[in-house]
Amino acid sequence: MKKKESNNMLLNAERNTPKIGVFGVGYDKYWEQFPGLFEELMQKHAEIINKVEIQEATVVDFGMVDNPQKAYETVKKIEAANLDLIFCNMLTYATSGTFGIIIKTVSVPIVLVALQPRKALDYTKASTYMQLMNDDICALPEFAGVAVRMGKKVPDMIIGTLYDDPEVEIQFNEYCRIARVLHDLKNAQLGHLGHPINAMLDMHTDATMLTSAFGSHVVECEANELFSCYEKVTEKEIKEREDLILNFFDTPDPVSDPISMKLQDEDLRIAAKVSVALTRFVEEKKLDGLAYYYDGPENSQIRTVLSNLIVGNSLLTSRGFPMCGESDLKTLIGLLIMDRLGIGGSFAEFHPVDFNEGFVLVGHDGPHNIAIAEGKPVLRSLKKYHGKPGNGAGVEFKIKEGPITMLSINSTYDGKFKFVIAEGESVAGPIPPTGNTNTRGFFKPDIKTFLTRWIKEGPTHHFSLGIGHHANTIAKIADYLNIDSVIITSDSTN
Repeated sequence: MKKKESNNMLLNAERNTPKIGVFGVGYDKYWEQFPGLFEELMQKHAEIINKVEIQEATVVDFGMVDNPQKAYETVKKIEAANLDLIFCNMLTYATSGTFGIIIKTVSVPIVLVALQPRKALDYTKASTYMQLMNDDICALPEFAGVAVRMGKKVPDMIIGTLYDDPEVEIQFNEYCRIARVLHDLKNAQLGHLGHPINAMLDMHTDATMLTSAFGSHVVECEANELFSCYEKVTEKEIKEREDLILNFFDTPDPVSDPISMKLQDEDLRIAAKVSVALTRFVEEKKLDGLAYYYDGPENSQIRTVLSNLIVGNSLLTSRGFPMCGESDLKTLIGLLIMDRLGIGGSFAEFHPVDFNEGFVLVGHDGPHNIAIAEGKPVLRSLKKYHGKPGNGAGVEFKIKEGPITMLSINSTYDGKFKFVIAEGESVAGPIPPTGNTNTRGFFKPDIKTFLTRWIKEGPTHHFSLGIGHHANTIAKIADYLNIDSVIITSDSTN
């Protein structure tokens, strides 16, 4: 397994490496007709293998498939390899008999790769041999047509040149990141502790439905299991975690909110102890994420623990272990998708609109992805957690300024999931000093129109918020999972 550096954490999260298959296609009739052609094409193939390997993926190379018999042999190997994504390398013209049984049989995404060695033929010296070396797109229409005849979608394509093509490198990076998402979704063990807040009807998720759609397994957890970890935390561990927290966060004086205070020593201690316990709990349960909400008896220690997860969860989320409050398993999937794409993913909802400047505050009072914070995040002591029991430390920050992407995952009346996706901008400016996250989100064509279009798609009130513009990439993931998606664009007619 590979390790991926976090922007802000001293510790690093383990990442599973996606497994990507590559096979080349050609036409066996050519090899006797044009000596040396096969060998040169396989050199092209080696270049494609390298483009995948540098993306931190495990590559399974199935070599050249140049006739239907080899296709039937190769499809068995592909199925046995447990792949996350496949690149079909269009080395030269190939009959669709080299592809038909493969597209019909395999269930993982296939991307057709057509990369010419030359940007153009040298027409003064052109030959049939030179043409065949650069005939990468020749069979693409045939392969697309056969996919449709097999009852499959036309595969995605990368078209360009083998060398010095920046757009091609971006596309390889995108598909390898998608492979990482698909890999981790189908292998994820997602913890679920407690229940949705009473009356939040949009939060409920059928765990079997979630496994059916994403492959992830929901591990039902008990509050006493976390509390048992809490009771085992040592004074040395508390002090070390307090030092880490104070090094990581600012602790300013309160500003305008009467329920906020400068971080209190006791709140720091509890947050540190709970953070250590939560890390141990995640490790012991072998979880890849956690959705939680649990009240506990009034004035009980277990309520103290379960209402002070925010700091520990925020630290874990920044390390690649997404955490989601209010027991929102659907948004937990959204956070996992964004994290594995390398774009963060922070638990969010809409806060008040600024109609003077035309933006909406986007944030939440629960766990946050502090790895994508703009500047140093803040800790404040809160006298109460609004709408929830308990009090303690709250995390306050806004995400990095620049392009942002939102993903809401809802479940529909007919028992399916739906991705609602949008892009906007995080813009500089003050945020409320309330111990919560808040980002100034600008969306086109204007904030009223955007919010109307977003809400008409029936999202949950929570969503995952990431950095950069990645709506099309997330829509591809939805497509590969056979999940409906919609991108709210500035020219939408919704």
